[in-house]
Amino acid sequence: MSHKILVVDDEPDLELLIKQKFRKEIKDDSFRFVFAQNGVQALERLEEHEDVSVILSDINMPEMDGLTLLQKLGELNNPLLKSVIVSAYGDMENIRTAMNRGAFDFLTKPIDFNDLDLTVRKTMQHLEVIKTALKSRDELVAVQRDLTTAARIQQSLLPSVFPPFPLRNEFEIHAEMITAKNVGGDFYDFYFLDEDRLAFAIGDVSGKGIPAAIYMAVCRTLLKATAHQVAHPGEVLRRVNALLIPESEASTFVTIFYGILNTRTGEVQYSNGGHNSPVLVRASGEVEQLPMTDGFLVGKIEHQDYDAKKVQLQKGDAIFLYTDGVTEAMDADMNMFEDERLISYLKKTNGSSIREVALGSLAALKVFAGNAPQSDDITVMILRYLGRNAS
Repeated sequence: MSHKILVVDDEPDLELLIKQKFRKEIKDDSFRFVFAQNGVQALERLEEHEDVSVILSDINMPEMDGLTLLQKLGELNNPLLKSVIVSAYGDMENIRTAMNRGAFDFLTKPIDFNDLDLTVRKTMQHLEVIKTALKSRDELVAVQRDLTTAARIQQSLLPSVFPPFPLRNEFEIHAEMITAKNVGGDFYDFYFLDEDRLAFAIGDVSGKGIPAAIYMAVCRTLLKATAHQVAHPGEVLRRVNALLIPESEASTFVTIFYGILNTRTGEVQYSNGGHNSPVLVRASGEVEQLPMTDGFLVGKIEHQDYDAKKVQLQKGDAIFLYTDGVTEAMDADMNMFEDERLISYLKKTNGSSIREVALGSLAALKVFAGNAPQSDDITVMILRYLGRNAS
């Protein structure tokens, strides 16, 4: 790798001496030298040779001295350009000024060429460290840019406009998600299967970050496609499980709660694939967790069967769905939020809008966790039945 060095000095013999000292490096093209007799010429040479990395400059020169040149170089704000100042040993005040203006190192006259060689090589080693750091920074910036794009794509996959069906007044639904990283593995979804049946789901992929986000997108797509083909919620999860098995690595799986609300009758059929049991919040204020169904994690065990259960919603009843990022959120003392605190919070929400309940649950989590870092994605979704003749 070739390094280009700009030597700035008005002594006529210095160019010859440097070429003699570094003749081997010049011959094998590891060092290339450019020469100038003062600061003005040095700035001209820099415009001609943008790949100069080291400047070796005297202080006392006509037209523009070395200290003024250092000031001009500082204005370039180039971290890959380093200056070494040369001055008489007795001129320590100027050397101090030079170091304050950004000189990387200094040499004293008369020049010891062995010392010059060591100083130049040390400067170049420092530049290589900076180049590596800048490359790493650029790579991190690129990764962050990709993560931001991935987060934007992921968010676009999930419903984000509420209310989502303004012409339907039999129910209302709202969801909120806070990812632990830029992108995450939680998901929620809802869509009509026909005029009267609303499918709704929440899921949590093992892991976090981009791999979990990709797996999440696959799960969501397969679930929605299967739901439009199969009526029974348990059969939907069974088929999704079978489709995911070939795509899953050893540590990859997803938990899914999938339900279907009959908007005409208020009946909900559901199947739970290893997910946290949602909480049924009655209009009367009573709160209970929905019974679990038989089944296990999705995308993990072949030939897995899933059954289904039913729950009848009355006017004003709601189902609060959530991922384990809620109940497993920890405070600074490693205490978890747990189901009991969630249920206690939901008991106080009678009369609140579903948006207020969702945002309030996240606020309660934040108060509980304090300054403890968020370790998992947090997702909540609320479905409230308003009745067939709601206005």
